[in-house]
Amino acid sequence: MTVPIQEEKTVGIPEGRPLKVAVLSLAHTHAIGYCRALSGRADIKLVVTDPDGASAPDAALRGSALAEQLGVRYLPTYEEALAWGPDAVIVTAENVRHRALVEAAAAAGAHILCEKPLATTVEDAQAMLAAAELAGVTLMTAYPVRFAPAFADLLHRVRGGALGTLLAVKGTNNGKVPSDRAWFTDPALAGGGALVDHVVHCADLLDELLGEQPATVHAVANRILHPEASVETGGLVTAVYPSGVVATIDCSWSVPDAAPTWGGLTFQVTGTRGSVTIAPFAEHIGGQTGDGPVWVPTGDDLDAAMLEEFVSAVREGRPAVPDGGVGLRTLQVVDAARRSAAGGGVVTRLAC
Repeated sequence: MTVPIQEEKTVGIPEGRPLKVAVLSLAHTHAIGYCRALSGRADIKLVVTDPDGASAPDAALRGSALAEQLGVRYLPTYEEALAWGPDAVIVTAENVRHRALVEAAAAAGAHILCEKPLATTVEDAQAMLAAAELAGVTLMTAYPVRFAPAFADLLHRVRGGALGTLLAVKGTNNGKVPSDRAWFTDPALAGGGALVDHVVHCADLLDELLGEQPATVHAVANRILHPEASVETGGLVTAVYPSGVVATIDCSWSVPDAAPTWGGLTFQVTGTRGSVTIAPFAEHIGGQTGDGPVWVPTGDDLDAAMLEEFVSAVREGRPAVPDGGVGLRTLQVVDAARRSAAGGGVVTRLAC
């Protein structure tokens, strides 16, 4: 992929000018929500491209047909989307394509929000950070749970000493197997299964909470829940930190297909003075009607909060948080977990 390199970088966006944003790929289902959130804003001009949709390993609506349904202008190729001159891009392609798109966007001078995980290998993530730094653009990792008010309250309590010395953290990120997008269970496109898809959100919260990387990682994984899959569908990760905190992450695709919601995330922190648990996606209206189960989320829109941080950072000419460095560090945890599970649960250290 060849794009022109901008020789001059602008700092921030002039007041009153719409922000030009390009969504690169509709592979990830989050792209649909991002398009819906941004397309109705008068301060944003939005385009989308999805050239890989035609070769997708499933029949889900993609490409120009999905863009039309979303009411977003469609451009046929990544090159055309970048030649349009976006101020910012959102990379929502299959995991293995993140590096190439981030490098191309950086070379075009666009600021970048990249879907998690940042990449499928530590080496690719490092190259992506280097490309963004060389181009002088922001690279943000899509971690919406970071913006949950419950997590902000938890941080406030921990940093204020309410829990005393931290001892342990238990995270769960359980959901349905993502069968509507078959690439999630294709190791060549996703880089793995539940370990790749679900560990990173809890790893991000741990990164912010503890401010350190694990000293060792131990992981086990299997395909008991979905034996037909080519990737792991259940996993448990244990990370021991230099401070002595022991964290566990249940990252399984264990929610039944018939469940009324996709799943949920919990995060429990225990210290010498107490314990606090948050469940950012738990608020809802639930019940049963003649049409079936009812589950209507009523909590804060975390994707909208994350997008607002990205848009504001681009407009103000400042780094967006969580940045690509967080994406790299959380990927290092995933990488160690994959290597541990592949070795039969051996204790593993992070790759530098």
